[in-house]
Amino acid sequence: MKIAFQYGADAVYASTPKFSMRSRSEIKFDDKSLKEGIGFAHSIGKKVYLTLNTFPHSSEIDDFKRHALKTIKYNPDAIICADPGVIDFIKNHTNIPIHLSTQSNTTNYLSANFWKNQGINRIVLARELNLKDIDLISKKTKVELEAFVHGAMCMAYSGRCQISNYMIGRDPNKGQCIQACRFKYKFKEYEVEEELREGEKFKIYEDDHGTYLLNSKDLCMIDHIPDLINSGITSFKLEGRLKSIYYVGIVTRAYRQAIDLYFKDHKKYDIQKQAFVAEVSKTSSRGFTTGFYYQKPNEETNDYKTSRAGSDWEFVGLVKKYNMSEKTVLVEVRNRLRTGADIEIVTPEKVYMHNLTEMICKDKKIDEAHAGYIVEFGFKHSLPQNSFIRQKKIKE
Repeated sequence: MKIAFQYGADAVYASTPKFSMRSRSEIKFDDKSLKEGIGFAHSIGKKVYLTLNTFPHSSEIDDFKRHALKTIKYNPDAIICADPGVIDFIKNHTNIPIHLSTQSNTTNYLSANFWKNQGINRIVLARELNLKDIDLISKKTKVELEAFVHGAMCMAYSGRCQISNYMIGRDPNKGQCIQACRFKYKFKEYEVEEELREGEKFKIYEDDHGTYLLNSKDLCMIDHIPDLINSGITSFKLEGRLKSIYYVGIVTRAYRQAIDLYFKDHKKYDIQKQAFVAEVSKTSSRGFTTGFYYQKPNEETNDYKTSRAGSDWEFVGLVKKYNMSEKTVLVEVRNRLRTGADIEIVTPEKVYMHNLTEMICKDKKIDEAHAGYIVEFGFKHSLPQNSFIRQKKIKE
């Protein structure tokens, strides 16, 4: 949360594992830290949106009510919900604004106006919409519109997937998705034919490693900021499931700078937009797609070779402290770092190039550091805490 805010986010969406779409190990919030996080956000003029966006069963309702009434007291800036009964309960117990989750798959202005009349303040649109549809919704309704603009794409309609539920009993619609669409599958047959459509065959391509026919590339719209804004979207959402602090910081920073530059100078944004694409490419991804925004996904939308997210760059260190008098920086090493390396140091405002000529660890010079090491080296520019250090991956 702190990294997202430091690198430019106006708000974050967060929750404890209960009744949110993030109930696996990636959630580090408990009640105490969530309450503290919301307080911290408010102290720096930022916002936190609480997610209560699962569809609870009747046997879970009593537990849900206790949890909702407790977390409402933490004073989040909005509550993200999907279930109509949950929305009605929240409305009857607080005046906190309610945002409609993308799980409710709002795809048209009739639906948007219906939800507005139910007291919804903002709608997180279905990912299956193109920009023309979004523009039409924005012209036909007064409700705020939010949309995902970057991150992993789910192969199921508005995230309503049952693959992991079928395979191992983990319910994706309760935040327990195992991302089975990313798995490698092997097929004994290499085409599929529906019995009433003889001759219409769906080809399945496989090599020695298997196939990834469900594996979408990641959404990236950073070079299409004007189209997003002109369509009527008022809030850009960056997906961050199971992502590192480096990913959160770098992607947030890039979109913050791209949006601000566009509003400041349209022409400069057009000149620099590919540089923003290059910047987000320095985080792990599965390659990029524009999703549904311009056309329906096709064979170019998926990555059929691997489900592994990757990049030519790696996060190698996090700045812990800068010593102004000695002009040295203290770094927590995250990946192997060697003297002689050409590194980039990324702050919320700048990127510095630096050749690492010397490292000190426990008062001794070292040539190589590994994850967990605390090292120090000279650097003439003052650096804020939580600046990132990265390098091109070392090829053995």
